[in-house]
Amino acid sequence: MAILLRYFDPPKNNYFLFGPRGTGKSTWLEQKYAEAAWIDLLNPESERLYLARPERLEEFVRANKRRAPVIIDEIQHVPQLLSVVHRLIEQDKSLRFVLTGSSARKLRQSGVDLLGGRAILTSMYPFMASEMGKLFELDESLRLGMVPLVRMAQEPDIILRGYIDLYIQQEVKAEGMVRRLDDFNRFLEIISFSHGQLLNVAAVARECAASRNTVESYISILEDLLLGIRLPIFTRRAKRATVAHSKFYYFDCGVFRALRPKGPLDPREEIIGPALEGLVFQHLRAWIDYRKADMRLYYWRTQAGTEVDFIIYGSEGLYAIEVKNSRSIHPQDLRGLTNFRQDYPESSALLLYRGDQIFERGGILVVPVDRFLKELTPESTLFAG
Repeated sequence: MAILLRYFDPPKNNYFLFGPRGTGKSTWLEQKYAEAAWIDLLNPESERLYLARPERLEEFVRANKRRAPVIIDEIQHVPQLLSVVHRLIEQDKSLRFVLTGSSARKLRQSGVDLLGGRAILTSMYPFMASEMGKLFELDESLRLGMVPLVRMAQEPDIILRGYIDLYIQQEVKAEGMVRRLDDFNRFLEIISFSHGQLLNVAAVARECAASRNTVESYISILEDLLLGIRLPIFTRRAKRATVAHSKFYYFDCGVFRALRPKGPLDPREEIIGPALEGLVFQHLRAWIDYRKADMRLYYWRTQAGTEVDFIIYGSEGLYAIEVKNSRSIHPQDLRGLTNFRQDYPESSALLLYRGDQIFERGGILVVPVDRFLKELTPESTLFAG
């Protein structure tokens, strides 16, 4: 099986490495730190030992003094270890810890302070297209997503179908996050219709036949498990009235496809379009983070319904990006970007589509989405094509 290089660039000091299950955190760490001292809290025996007496970590560190760093995998399973790590760092500044996690829920609920700022917060994302190189193919990626656990599997379709079940069994069910798993499973399907759309919690609650508070708690679980993201509206110096709702995305388009019900009453465009938008979304998130840029990701929508899929704003500029699942571009496809540039003339506008040609129209750069994704790296600019 091929081993692909990842763009994640680790800090030199102690750090947390967060990311959804299967994004390759442990694999990357094993390759990077071959001599590390390792505690795997997914191992039931290890979890039980450290839950019973977190102070065992001090003994472990002393016994592995010559091995560095100390890696604690899935730290959220025993959050009490953080206070021990904190104390050890204070006692010996030469110690180095790497703490991974696929959920921030128990860490936050336990009231821990994430080492009081003594460890940097970092993230690992699904593959970027340029990390996959020649293995990346757009249609296959829209179907399977970019989660390394899935894409590097011998039978990726089977692994993808079981991916959410893995989370539900090992996180949601095991930690007692919800009272009724059947209601939560139904919610996962229903909110898939909101992928790439304005998130109307009241409407989702009606479809789930649940209270608004229950649905809000379910969405918070998705966010804590790093499975769902709310994208805020861009309102800086707004010249037009904008909507108040955030948009919702699953972290990976393959996970969205696996959860979205499909049948004869579901037009293909209603699934492929949001999947393509989600694929671009997850690339932009990774690009910003891996680039270590002072940039933030938003979307823009006026109350009149004019929308731009993604706005990137920060120290490197103001970018407006629209995604179209079509092979040709019509004047109405440019309307959102044109209106945004009227309000923000300092912005740069980019339209991504399924065609083959690069061209400019009305000050808007039009680029094939396949090419854009393949060429996007932390070192490249958004308009490198």
